[in-house]
Amino acid sequence: WKRDTIMGKEGKPKNVIKKIGLIVLDTIELYIPSIAFILLFISFMLQIIFRYLEFLEPLIWPEELVGYCFIWIALLGGLYARRLNSHVSFTVIYDSLKPRTQLIINIIGNTMLVAAFVISLYPSFHYIIIFSSYDFSNVLKLPIPLMYSPFLVFLIIITGRIGIDIYKDFRKLLNKEK
Repeated sequence: WKRDTIMGKEGKPKNVIKKIGLIVLDTIELYIPSIAFILLFISFMLQIIFRYLEFLEPLIWPEELVGYCFIWIALLGGLYARRLNSHVSFTVIYDSLKPRTQLIINIIGNTMLVAAFVISLYPSFHYIIIFSSYDFSNVLKLPIPLMYSPFLVFLIIITGRIGIDIYKDFRKLLNKEK
């Protein structure tokens, strides 16, 4: 960290909260999935080596670890894809619509997504944190709430991102009507 990244030239603090938020988001959306992918790859390769070399016993734990790593990569990496707006979408019909109609469709679709995510938040929290709080994975004996907690993180962050998109689309819609 250099002094200029947090403090402006006049010695006044820049938006430190925004910088900390971006560091937290980068950690959740980039660094954790990257580490999970490295673990997935190494475990997968170990599993292959131990399975096909005759003098070695096949390992059981890599299969479990690969599954959990995949969950972390898919959910947390999906958040990063949403940040960059790089999810796959089929927009042949959407692109032929007027901009105002596109905004209305965005608002309706995103509102349905937010509703679904908000509705699923409490039951997901209850199941992951409370119901399975005493469960451990079969082989590695990892706590189940830890292994499935990225789903809760996904729900919270994606709901916030989509909520911001709804807000921006409403602003655009209201500005175009004036």
